[in-house]
Formats: sequence, C-alpha cells, structure tokens
Amino acid sequence: MSSFKEQFEIPGRFRNISFALMAVGIVSVIVGFFMYGSHEPARFWATMLHNSVFFLLITNASMFFICATTLAMGSWQLAFRRVPEAISKCVIPLGIIALIVLLCIVLGDQHHIYHWLDKDHVQHDTILKGKAGFLNPTFFIVWTLLSIGLWIALGHKMRQLSRYLDENPLASVAEGRKYVFKSTIWSALFIVWFALTVASVTPWLWLMSIDAHWYSTMYSWYTFASSFVSGMSLIALFVIFLKNRGYLEVVTEEHLHDLGKFMFAFSIFWTYLWFSQYMLIWYANIPEETVYFKPRVQGVYKGIFFLNLIVNFLVPLLLLMRRSAKRNYTSVAILAVLIIFGHWVDFYQMVFVGPFKDHVDLNLFDFGVAAGFVGIIMFSTGRALAKAPLLAKNDPFFKESVIHHT
Repeated sequence: MSSFKEQFEIPGRFRNISFALMAVGIVSVIVGFFMYGSHEPARFWATMLHNSVFFLLITNASMFFICATTLAMGSWQLAFRRVPEAISKCVIPLGIIALIVLLCIVLGDQHHIYHWLDKDHVQHDTILKGKAGFLNPTFFIVWTLLSIGLWIALGHKMRQLSRYLDENPLASVAEGRKYVFKSTIWSALFIVWFALTVASVTPWLWLMSIDAHWYSTMYSWYTFASSFVSGMSLIALFVIFLKNRGYLEVVTEEHLHDLGKFMFAFSIFWTYLWFSQYMLIWYANIPEETVYFKPRVQGVYKGIFFLNLIVNFLVPLLLLMRRSAKRNYTSVAILAVLIIFGHWVDFYQMVFVGPFKDHVDLNLFDFGVAAGFVGIIMFSTGRALAKAPLLAKNDPFFKESVIHHT
C-alpha cells in the first residue's frame, strides 16, 4: 500500500484554471450588478439565486451519497471516498454565498423574485394570505440558517470521523464495530436532516415559492433527483481526473461502472418525476395548477423546457444504457458534463419563468457567474484533496472496496 500515490498535489494548470474561472465569476457579478442592479434588480438576483442554489445542492449531494452508502453498509465507494468528501467541503463557501444571496433577496424586499414579500399584495391575495404562516421572512431566514448550518456541521463531523482513521488504525474487532456504529449514527442524523430539508421544506422556500400561487407535492423530489444526479456526475468527473493523473490506483472500471449506474438510474428517476408532475397537473386541468406549465410548454421557454428532456433523459438513456459505456472514462466524462449542464439549464427555467414569463434572457452574465461557481468548486475540492490521504485505508470495509466486482 505504501507504493500508492496517497497524497494529491494540485497541478499548476488546475490551480490557474480555477483562479481564472473565479475571476470571470467575480467580474461577471460586478458587471451584472451595474447592468441590472439598479433598474432591473430581479434579473441580477435571479441569476445569483439560480447559480448559488444549484451548485450548493449538487455539492451537498456528495455528503448525502457518503451517508446513504454508509447506512447501507456499502463498501464499494471507499476506494474513492475522499473525492465526495472533498466535494462536500465546498458546501462551506457555497453555503455562505447562497445564504448571503437569499438574505439579500428577502431582507432587500425583492418581491419581483418572491411575490410573498409584498405585504400589501399578500393582504389582498387569498392564496398568498393562506400561505403566510410559512411564506414570511422570519420563517424563511430561520429555516435557511438551520438548513445550511447543519449541512455544514454534520458534513464536517462525517469527514472528521473518516480522517480520524488515517492516524488511528483500529486495534481490534471491537473498536471496528464501535467505529461503524458511530459512523452509522452520524450518517443517519445527516440523512434525517437532508430529508427534512432537500427532500422537503428547503426547495419549497427557495425555489417553489417563486411561483407562490402554485404548488406540487413532487417538487422537492424533483429538485432532489436533479441535484443528486448532477452530484454523482461531479463525483465521476473528479474520479476520472484523478485517475488520469495517476492517483486512485485501487479504483477500477468496476467502480466507474457503478458511478455510471447511478448517473443512468437517477436520470431515469428524474424523468419519471418530470413526466409524473407534468402529466398529473395537465390531466387535472385546474387553472391554479396549469399556470406553472403554461409559459413553459406554450410560451417562450418551450425550447428550454423540452431541451431538458433531451439532455437529461434521452442522451443518458441512449449513451449510458450499454455496459461498455459506463466503463469507459471518456464517455462517462462527456455524459457527466452534459448532465450537469442540462440540470443547470433546468434550474434556470425553475427560477426565471416566475419573474420573467415573457422572455428568455440567458446570456453571458449567467454563464460568467456559473463559471465562477465552477472555479470555487475546483479550488475548494482541490485544496481538500491535497490536505488528506486519498485512501481511506484503515476503514474496516476498505478491503471489500479494493476487491469490488460488479
């Protein structure tokens, strides 16, 4: 095991690209603020909301993956566990950015984003008045602080438990059982909080309340499926990057195959939710329900709405169905990029149709801000990878991961 490359060294080109992307993001935010901040603030804050929430959720999906596989006693991911651990570290900077953006929108009374912020309008709107018990600044801010704060705290605890073994090998079977039990407890705590936030309340507040007259009980699951398949794609990209640099020697095409399975399976799951949500609302033909889909299916967003189905369903279905494709580094990398881009576009229409029903305004400002977030993910993940051994070698299940066969 000592012959393995356990310590990641950040390549100069990787670091320079991350700095360049962050610089593009900063410039885009500054230019966008002067372009839209005064006369069209909804345009500026919609872009910031779109990108900050999307990239926060896909990086937080890495810790969900770790905790879910821990609870399932899944050992196969230990060969590359330090990759999702490093990605989950991005929740700290991205969580802070998202928190600032959300607080600025709510405390800045940006009612063009969230109509429920207009108190006078709420008083004369029966639907919004009925939802005022949770669609109010106090509830929004408290739940946002709790959501992001506990994602960071519980994620830190899971990473701490994993890295504790680097310098403290388990001396006995009893210690191993104690460690597994402790990991299981903390994983369960994260999963429960994840269920209460990402799979429940948080998407209702951050995203669904943009269209406050409409609601869907499937919305949180739809958001989760989108962010999780993008998160798995992000993990696959970093695993392939490290393999190409000569790291992660114990990771084989068997592990890549399983990552490809997740990308394929959750693309199908996302499509199931996409179709079910649309079909049920279309079939009911209730005005307050169909109002959400009308500008997306019949309006100017029609192209983007159905582009989601092509990029996020048809492409993964056709290209990842074959076993050989899921074991090929090039095909998995290309599909991972397409999936992340496709769901970024999906989040765009989830945010922008509410405040801008009559026109699509996707431009260089949006791509520039997105580039900045990509740079943050690269920089933060690279630093986290360099600070700890790439092998979770003292984990009780590590051997099973090395001999993994699918």
